[in-house]
Amino acid sequence: MTGATDELISALTDADAVKFGEFELAHGGTSDYYVDKYLFETDPHCLDVIADGFADRLEGKLPAGVALGAVPLVAATSLKAQSPYIIVRKQAKEYGTANRIEGQFEAGQEVVVLEDIATTGTSALEAAKALRDAGAVVNRVLVVVDRQEGATERLAEADLELEALVTADALLEQ
Repeated sequence: MTGATDELISALTDADAVKFGEFELAHGGTSDYYVDKYLFETDPHCLDVIADGFADRLEGKLPAGVALGAVPLVAATSLKAQSPYIIVRKQAKEYGTANRIEGQFEAGQEVVVLEDIATTGTSALEAAKALRDAGAVVNRVLVVVDRQEGATERLAEADLELEALVTADALLEQ
């Protein structure tokens, strides 16, 4: 493990974001552990460590966060990287501009999707599709935690590379 991975695991642990027991997950499955994104996204130290990790991996590309979960992540990363950012809604809003994508980018611009936790990869995949449909070039998804339950393979089928700041294996061996 790298020092950055150890620092993130320590920050997640200190924020009490990793819970053990029996939990139902968003996709309907169950797990004997849960990573509480709201605890790590509302903890200033955790958010700082995550933003550093994401900013280091952007490679000059525009970050996009999936609403609602990744909005704090993409905002903090934007500040670290000194880059504008995009928010991708799960569906177009039904009022005002009726946008699904908030923020500005040019057609053909490279965008990296940021997400909190990858299990099946569904929300990241849907965000990447919406961005691609709007003209962005999307090849990568960065996540805080990869639960290693199929997201990597599912995203690869859509020509998306998944890169995690920490994997479930590394997180749980602490």
